[in-house]
Amino acid sequence: MKKIKYLIIGAGPTGLGAGYRLKELGENNFLILEKNSYPGGLSASFRDKKGFTWDIGGHVIFSHYKYFDNLLEKLLNKDFLSHQRKAFIRLENTWIPYPFQNNIRYLPPHLRWKCIEGILDKPSILPTNFKEWILSTFGEGIASLFLLPYNFKVWATPLEKMNFQWIGERVSVINLKRILKNIILEQDDVSWGPNNLFKFPLVGGTGEIFRRLANKINNNILYNKKIISIDINRKKITCLDGTKFKYEFILNTSPLDQLVLKTIKPTNMPNIMEAASKLKHNSVFITGIGINHLKKNDKCWMYFPEDSCPFYRVTNFHNYSPNNTPRPGLQTAFMAETSYSDYKKENLSLISEQTIKGLIQSSLMTPKQKNKIISIWEFKAEYGYPIPCLERDQALKTIHSFLEAHQIFSRGRFGGWKYEVGNMDHSVMQGVEWADFMLKNIKEKTYRW
Repeated sequence: MKKIKYLIIGAGPTGLGAGYRLKELGENNFLILEKNSYPGGLSASFRDKKGFTWDIGGHVIFSHYKYFDNLLEKLLNKDFLSHQRKAFIRLENTWIPYPFQNNIRYLPPHLRWKCIEGILDKPSILPTNFKEWILSTFGEGIASLFLLPYNFKVWATPLEKMNFQWIGERVSVINLKRILKNIILEQDDVSWGPNNLFKFPLVGGTGEIFRRLANKINNNILYNKKIISIDINRKKITCLDGTKFKYEFILNTSPLDQLVLKTIKPTNMPNIMEAASKLKHNSVFITGIGINHLKKNDKCWMYFPEDSCPFYRVTNFHNYSPNNTPRPGLQTAFMAETSYSDYKKENLSLISEQTIKGLIQSSLMTPKQKNKIISIWEFKAEYGYPIPCLERDQALKTIHSFLEAHQIFSRGRFGGWKYEVGNMDHSVMQGVEWADFMLKNIKEKTYRW
């Protein structure tokens, strides 16, 4: 049985970031076990039978870190495109620039007033959950028109079951003076947010970044290695194919609840099992619609709070890179995302059909274009978003205390289960910072529990 000093579960952004940094620091006694036949995790990309490239949802590249910027430059060189975000909300049969609360001038007058009145009459309460935070921050108008229905469509979870401490830079908060100025001067206000400018690979989708990163450490990655058990006392991992490894330290990037409940299974510690069972997530169904026709539309992505369509977001994937279509500049690639959960059930066999109807209803497609659809690509991401539920933070403290006492560290979008540090740059840097902590004892900054 081979003994590995640093065993990494998952070749997604966090696992690859950790492996790359270990090697960069001169440590080669590490191994990444990946259950799939490809790297990238939720940041992987796929080419369908018709030649369209698809991501697992709408990823864009922006960064909070110099290290990540330098790494991207090494990986992509000049093989990327730069874009200014053009994001819109579809509401009341019109397109409203994002962020919604700064551009309500596009609404009919009575709805504009509903939003302003809601701001003026905001309830003065100390919020205890995400729903209350929305109402007390934005007022009833903006909440009922956009934020409440949209967030339920995304999270597929009742908002009163979610905390609001995760929000940070994720949501543009209210500035009444700014809103009124935009209405009176009839000006757009679209520059808010860290992803106002973003990059995208010229070829291969988002997954190209992680294919190139994986190639840097390919000798330290084993694919098709699904882990079925971890003996934390004997420090032994067993894979589905029967292979076993001894380890000194583990970096886990797989879903944290599954790691505890199905892989480690500390049944003699009911408090750990209970904490893991309190972690909640939604699932996301991605539908790619490839059309042998291009109806020009310079939008990057669009949000859909209304019930007239199943998806909460559609990306004009052909605008990210013309090479995402087999005939660049001549074809359309719509990528739609629909969430589902026990709180928001969806008939998955009907989503693609409903997606096409929604694209037509929202004017993105014409009825005639339906006959020019040449590709329908579907992907079911069972783990879509880690939900910042009310019980999350205490559950994470309980679980991490247990795991790290056994030299198991869990990081990344679902390994760490913190949506607020789950962007691509955050995820890579969680792996990098873990490696720095293990080899140089430098305290991690991005992920804290």
